[in-house]
Amino acid sequence: MKADIHPVYFPEATVTCSCGNSWVTGSTQESIQTDLCHKCHPFYTGEQRIVDTEGQVERFYRKLEARQQHVAKNEGTVLPQAVAANIELLELGLSKRALTALSNADIGNAEDVIERLGEGGEESLLSISGFGRKSLIDLKKALRSLDIELPGESEDKE
Repeated sequence: MKADIHPVYFPEATVTCSCGNSWVTGSTQESIQTDLCHKCHPFYTGEQRIVDTEGQVERFYRKLEARQQHVAKNEGTVLPQAVAANIELLELGLSKRALTALSNADIGNAEDVIERLGEGGEESLLSISGFGRKSLIDLKKALRSLDIELPGESEDKE
């Protein structure tokens, strides 16, 4: 075995968690700091923590609440224009390119899309630079999933 190539081993290394728990183990570091341990990790404690990155959970709950209010209020009818004005395009799950193209065309919510479709049909949206047929299909699917009736489409489609 070569000399002086192995790290120093500490048989009594102390591990300290951010919750205050500590224990002794063997390591090549004399002391170790950790964020989670078996005393505070949600899997072991049974706590439920939702990590909200970029407000996705909050946005989901807003959409869910709006949907529940819609179902309770309208029971099978189409969403009114006022509710469509509150639905931002970011919430529809469109691609970044499609969102940028619509934003450059001053279209920021579902109501703006409905107005644009009513004025010039699909061609008015397809004429926007960077907004193609695939983006239009995705946009229409997302609006239909929220029970928003789009101009030019009959209600009795099968």
